[in-house]
Amino acid sequence: MYPEKYRSLVNDEPETMCRGGSIIVAPDGKILAGPLYDKAGVLMAEIDLEKIKLNKLDFDVIGHYARNDIFQLEVKDQPEIKKEKY
Repeated sequence: MYPEKYRSLVNDEPETMCRGGSIIVAPDGKILAGPLYDKAGVLMAEIDLEKIKLNKLDFDVIGHYARNDIFQLEVKDQPEIKKEKY
């Protein structure tokens, strides 16, 4: 399913490189549905939006943990990506 110009990059890869693995996870980390591997499908679950508020007390990623003044993400030794026009 890759365009001709990219097929040589995946010649040595298995036919299925990503099996899927869709999942629905509650704010407290409990798995509500899934994972769904190796097939198409729809996962459904009922969620309790009030649990979002309760679990923010444990880990508030956009609150006081989001300290851009002291934290930064840096990825080292990554190949440079050439931008191509299509």
